[in-house]
Amino acid sequence: MSGSKEKILVALSGGVDSAVAAMILVDSGYEIEAVYVKTWDHEKDILGECPGAQDLRDAREVAKKLGVPFRILNLIDFYHHHVVNPMVQGYANGITPNPDVLCNREMKFGALLQYALKEGFEALATGHYCRRVVSVDGRVQLWEGLDKNKDQSYFLSRITQEQLIHARFPLGGMDKMKVRDLAQRNHLPVANKKDSQGICFLGKVKVPEFLSNFIEDQPGEIVTLKGEIVGRHKGLHRYTLGQRRGIGVPSNADFENYVVTGKDQSANRLIVAFENTKESTLWSRTYEISALSFLEEPELSLPLTLLAKPRYRDSSTPVLLESMNHGNAKINFFEPQRAITPGQVLALYRGEQLIGSGIYSLQEYGRASLSA
Repeated sequence: MSGSKEKILVALSGGVDSAVAAMILVDSGYEIEAVYVKTWDHEKDILGECPGAQDLRDAREVAKKLGVPFRILNLIDFYHHHVVNPMVQGYANGITPNPDVLCNREMKFGALLQYALKEGFEALATGHYCRRVVSVDGRVQLWEGLDKNKDQSYFLSRITQEQLIHARFPLGGMDKMKVRDLAQRNHLPVANKKDSQGICFLGKVKVPEFLSNFIEDQPGEIVTLKGEIVGRHKGLHRYTLGQRRGIGVPSNADFENYVVTGKDQSANRLIVAFENTKESTLWSRTYEISALSFLEEPELSLPLTLLAKPRYRDSSTPVLLESMNHGNAKINFFEPQRAITPGQVLALYRGEQLIGSGIYSLQEYGRASLSA
């Protein structure tokens, strides 16, 4: 990225990563403008400690420091319809969706990118830690960031080739320590600001607390794999596969703790077992994947060994892609995986190159194992 006068819109989040990304582009001679996207109505905030108001102030100060035009884009309604509502509906249906992945595809590189192109920009830049690589044949590829502790390619695993063509990731070849150092040496207003944690619009609010504003609790029975009633749950949407804490069921005499192994949606039952039972719904090698998509149309000879990230923060691990049919696939991990949850994303790689992703299919976990 040098020498060109490409016109780029930079999405400033109010954090240090997007600030340094903007600074790099300015220093490289690009024609830059900055945008802060409003995704939540802070004046009617139900979240309590939503950081959006401060983020907006910080983004404005960064743009002022860099001397670039600054604009605010209101995508509150779009965000609620395309990110928040699907998340809420997913939990209500018994799955655990990933709103950050959806946000990148639908909002950042969806609505925001379309806005940028309509306004005459050639590209949209963000502070993601991943690399955009142009292959010999001109196709655009997405690779992991060099900083493996910060790599965010997983969160971009559902974007399309057309979206990637217009994406720019100035931080892909840097590590976080250098980014922080650049911010401090250049006296950026957010140089010492802590990184945000959790879902992009929740701030410090926990998911069950947030969902309580949208989903009415429907208490029901907590049962073991043998059908023994051991307690009462507050509502199935409050629990996720593999959860150990906050279930509300005491441990046994040997101090083994119950863990969530499934949900029976039709009977409104939460299913639990002890960790050492190695229940197949909690530990497995084989999973069904739906909504399979690829950044490039691959020439795949099945079965095929690839690398996969079962979840963000997980290391890449070998998998066997056994079959594909109309967007559905069967995946076999070489090593058993714990608490793979329906609705979450599986990202697929060739080495460091992300090639596509799928979503773990919804199953009535545990129902077949119940004896009563």
